[in-house]
Amino acid sequence: MNKALLDVLVCPVTKAPLTLSPEGDELISKVGGMAYPVRDGIPVLLESEARTLNADERLENGKN
Repeated sequence: MNKALLDVLVCPVTKAPLTLSPEGDELISKVGGMAYPVRDGIPVLLESEARTLNADERLENGKN
């Protein structure tokens, strides 16, 4: 994903910054505890499409 695009994208719920998952298939909102899918290189920033991070993922993401 383009770094410039990633720098301007924010979580639609919390307005916090997003980070790209190591696999590159999700945008992670650490503050909101949600992961938004990236499909065919296009971020899907809809709350209804996001999944909630589990406790382990929240802890792991808090270290970054």
